[in-house]
Amino acid sequence: MQVSSVNDVKIYNLSCGKSLPEWLSDRKKRALLKKDVGIQRRIELIQDFSMPTVSTCIKVSRDGQYILAAGTYKPRVRCYDTCQLSLKFERCLDSEVVAFEILSDDYSKLVFLHCDRYVEFHSQHGFYYKTRIPKFGRDFSYHYPSCDLYFVGASSEVFRLNLEQGRFLNSLQTDSVESCACDINPVHYLFSHGTIEGKVECWDPRTRNRVGVLDCALDSVTDNTEVEGLPSVSALRFKDALHMAVGTSTGQILLYDLRANRPLIVKDHHYGLPIKTIQFQDNLDLVLSADSKIIKMWNTETGKIFSTIEPERDINDICLYPNSGMLFTANEDPKMNTFYIPALGPAPRWCAFLDSLTEELEENPETTVYDDYKFVTRKDLENLGLAHLIGSALLRAYMHGFFMDIRLYHKVKTLVNPFAYEEYRKDKIRQKIEETRAQRVQIKKLPNVNKDLAMKLIEDDENQQIRKKKGKNLPSILRDDRFKVMFENPDYQVDEASEEFRLLNPIVSKCCGLLLSHSFSLQVDNDEEREGKPSDAETSDSSDDDKGWVEEVRKQRKLLYFEAKAKRKEQKKQDRETKLEPQFFEIKTGEEFRSLKMTTLEDRLKLDEKSGMLNVSDTTVGSKQLTFSLKKSDQQQKQLDAERQHQLERKKLRRAAGHLQSKPSRGRGRRPF
Repeated sequence: MQVSSVNDVKIYNLSCGKSLPEWLSDRKKRALLKKDVGIQRRIELIQDFSMPTVSTCIKVSRDGQYILAAGTYKPRVRCYDTCQLSLKFERCLDSEVVAFEILSDDYSKLVFLHCDRYVEFHSQHGFYYKTRIPKFGRDFSYHYPSCDLYFVGASSEVFRLNLEQGRFLNSLQTDSVESCACDINPVHYLFSHGTIEGKVECWDPRTRNRVGVLDCALDSVTDNTEVEGLPSVSALRFKDALHMAVGTSTGQILLYDLRANRPLIVKDHHYGLPIKTIQFQDNLDLVLSADSKIIKMWNTETGKIFSTIEPERDINDICLYPNSGMLFTANEDPKMNTFYIPALGPAPRWCAFLDSLTEELEENPETTVYDDYKFVTRKDLENLGLAHLIGSALLRAYMHGFFMDIRLYHKVKTLVNPFAYEEYRKDKIRQKIEETRAQRVQIKKLPNVNKDLAMKLIEDDENQQIRKKKGKNLPSILRDDRFKVMFENPDYQVDEASEEFRLLNPIVSKCCGLLLSHSFSLQVDNDEEREGKPSDAETSDSSDDDKGWVEEVRKQRKLLYFEAKAKRKEQKKQDRETKLEPQFFEIKTGEEFRSLKMTTLEDRLKLDEKSGMLNVSDTTVGSKQLTFSLKKSDQQQKQLDAERQHQLERKKLRRAAGHLQSKPSRGRGRRPF
């Protein structure tokens, strides 16, 4: 028995383990049972519960005593008796079964729809009658009040075969080209069929008129779904008199209320595979939807996932045993799977021992399926050098990664990094040493980067501790992990000689002061009012602070201007003193002459940087700045100097005029900055 847990829901796979081939003799089977421990420990719930190659359909009779399954190859149907837990009979057929229906409470009346358009009837003793429909059929349903069989398939008509009269009746003419699935409501017997265009047509069997149409293809496209192509209806199932579930070929399930034309919930499997079948679990109000890869159980009201089952082989059909937690699947494998989920309900009466068995397993928990596997992402596989295994049997895709055997993972990890244990041991020793160091007396140590800023923040923290009783405590930047890199990475070093810092430094100081004073401003205001300080004093203080701030910025701008002017004068003086003389170089013997046109861009940039025509510098924001200067003739240089002198004279005249205009307004108010 294999146990897995998804969303804390235990799922017991009763079909896991080795199966004995049919062609083995009884003597060899007994010998294997004695030797092989895996075969001895397996649980064979129903004897010979398998098909020779593939099982396609599986159903349970209404009385719950018989389980019927159809498969190939050769095409056949098998009936299992739950009272005897063994095979009751097996009947071979002429062609593969597309769908079948149990008309009676037991196995005495069966109808099979074959892939070659034949409809075959079986009674208790065996084959009874066979007829043929005009077009290839894909699904059919039985209408109990009128004893009519409704067949849908590769035709625009719905064929009706009356079993009481033994003849075909007038077909229902639909607006679709083909139909894929159909079902009849168990309460009011409304007939519905899904078309290849993604629509569901509902018919009243009493009047043979169409009463409604649902456009499921348009409703299946939502914000969270990705649909490729036109979604057609692949599965259809009624829950009760008012609710219906529709499965599409693109992997969506739409839950409808027949009184509305919009779905209540749209659930996506996210596999893009057609929905094979849909079942309802009434006790927990769940929907069981299955495609070829996975079985999902989710709530009908919220759409929340209850649990999932992902078998090893592709799924063809599922069947939930009535009023229990037993689930059967027909799949692309000789063995038909049997799952027991205690959360859905108790075990059936014919295998009640499963409840006590699972209770013992829960009391003595063993390793689940996922304990033997390791979840790895695609990046982990690239680091281990196992990216070439993607798509092989060694990796099983799951969500955004893969499951691989834990033994293989440890083996590869040891080969890739043989010193992993030594590194782990050193890290543990380092952590222990740091824990002991933390208990010692801590000495304030300034960081290597931005020491002045760190010292200022430490002083602010100390002042804040003093004012903590009056105001609100603010978080410290030094203890915040978001600003940790600013005191560790040298790229974040503040250049105090830069132009940006000198202009922004007064503003930053002002903002920091406002931030520190904001936390205890209300308490200070209350204390000052008690002492009798007028409310206008605060505005006067703020205006004085603004004046000092503006004057500081203006002072820095003037200093920067005069420094730049002095640098330009010094540069001009050096340019006049330098004399450029031609230099001649002799080419050595054996070397080839290369002109400047043949050199690379890197060589030319280095040459320009040496000659002073190119200047590379770093800015405060971390980017590079390139400055190019072109060679000018003496006449052009004189003309540029004359233009600069003219601009300086105009600036002086503007400043003098502005100074004269601002004199009469002095005293009335403050000049705007």
